[in-house]
Amino acid sequence: MNDKSAVTAGSHVSYWTDSLEQPISFSPLTQNDGAQVVIVGGGIAGLSVAYCLSQLNIKVVVVEDGYIGSGETGRTTAHLVNALDDRYYNIEKIFGKNEAKLIAESHTKAIDFIEQTVKKENIDCEFTRLNGYLFLHPTDEDNSLQKELEACLRVGLDVEMQEHTPGLLNKNTQALVFKNQGQFHPLKYLKGLCDAIIRKGGKIFTETHVEKINNTGIITDKGFKISAEYIVVATNSPVNNKYAMHLKQFAYRTYAIGMLVKKNTIPQALWWDTGDFNANENIPPYHYIRTQPYNELMDLLICGGEDHATGLANADIIPEENRYGLLEDWFNKHFAKGEVVFRWSGQVMEPMDSLAFIGHNPWDSDNIYIVTGDSGNGMTHSTIAGMLIADLITGKENPWEKIYNPSRLKIIKVGNVFFKEFAGGFSAYIKDKPKHADEVKLSEIKINEGKIIELEGKKYGAYADEKNKLHLVAAECTHLGCIVKWNNDEKSWDCPCHGSRFMHTGEVINGPANKNLFYFDENNPQRKFNK
Repeated sequence: MNDKSAVTAGSHVSYWTDSLEQPISFSPLTQNDGAQVVIVGGGIAGLSVAYCLSQLNIKVVVVEDGYIGSGETGRTTAHLVNALDDRYYNIEKIFGKNEAKLIAESHTKAIDFIEQTVKKENIDCEFTRLNGYLFLHPTDEDNSLQKELEACLRVGLDVEMQEHTPGLLNKNTQALVFKNQGQFHPLKYLKGLCDAIIRKGGKIFTETHVEKINNTGIITDKGFKISAEYIVVATNSPVNNKYAMHLKQFAYRTYAIGMLVKKNTIPQALWWDTGDFNANENIPPYHYIRTQPYNELMDLLICGGEDHATGLANADIIPEENRYGLLEDWFNKHFAKGEVVFRWSGQVMEPMDSLAFIGHNPWDSDNIYIVTGDSGNGMTHSTIAGMLIADLITGKENPWEKIYNPSRLKIIKVGNVFFKEFAGGFSAYIKDKPKHADEVKLSEIKINEGKIIELEGKKYGAYADEKNKLHLVAAECTHLGCIVKWNNDEKSWDCPCHGSRFMHTGEVINGPANKNLFYFDENNPQRKFNK
């Protein structure tokens, strides 16, 4: 793994990564070790699990193949909410009213847990309680907010309808107000969790790639083993589950911009619209906004959205790099104009029924657990995972276990939406697949351009970097062999089937793939590839 991919999963750097004095790193694993629990993944999910277990005096080891938070935690916008991406009136239909109450409770308790942990461990991560405002997208039904208000009141949330929305240019915009939401600096929070884990005797290793996972522990690509009684895989998309989980969730790219505005001109709050049903009626992409103190004169307004299925940005004829302009246009229309100083994107795993998968890995040994399916609410779902998996490992009864069980299958209640999305994504992929070998010569590839080419009957991904050096990789994803597509925004090869992503030099940066693309060394006449 090169230095860039160790710090962040793409060419853009988020505000969170940029604002740290230095990346959060530890030594790589250089010898065999052992623990009661080994956790694969150093984002908020893995560290929340490690923290909760360490508080019970359980010996934990965390292994991360980049730096801490270099995956999706460092590319989030860090909303802490019980106002979920998927409406509660839909969640009630899928899970039932009693279960919907438990779901709301779990996210509320996740925010409380973060607040309590910040105080207990004295973590300086800018945690703040604030209101969140959900307002209607013009493509949504007029009664959507009223239906959601009634459902939220049934599940016990502190919500009310308000005829004016602070912060919006059109203040006469009706919105649901969700009280006692939260926000924080996610990487500063992770640093605090790391310090607390180490104080309790835990160990953390970074730049350590796990190659094999089984019921006895993990083995790295350097051949070192960590033996453990329990294994937790918290890698955003599970790298130890080849088929089962990837038929129950989809990978989406989501985009964010950071705009400077004069300090205190916009109130501190969270905002979301209800989603663009013209863009996708099944999983409507929505916009989400928060404030962030920047310096003595300016605040940073972080706006996200313009989602699309990973690797399929061109399905709606809008390349990845053009999404930021759409975000800026939307923001200027609804808020205030400002200077864009940050651009980045992230990956969201959208589960078939709106909730994360947390618990025992299906069809696997009883001592192996996974965390995946963040559904756009990764900060709270990951915190729920910390509390829930700690209870599962210690044998403590937890009312959320059944709800988040990765083996659940809600096909009857979400089947139409699920299969439309599943079939739609794959039909777009299959339709485009015969054209994957672009009609272009290697010499014709422009600087900072990536193309799929065919050489000697095999497909390769070819990218010319800013110095016009050519990089060739095998074009088949190492997960299940789908042909990758070039992401010209983050300068990565993205798999449209299950969301695996690779650096232009072939290093894997997102699962479910866990092996690098074969990389062609142009200086080697024998055309050897590195794994």
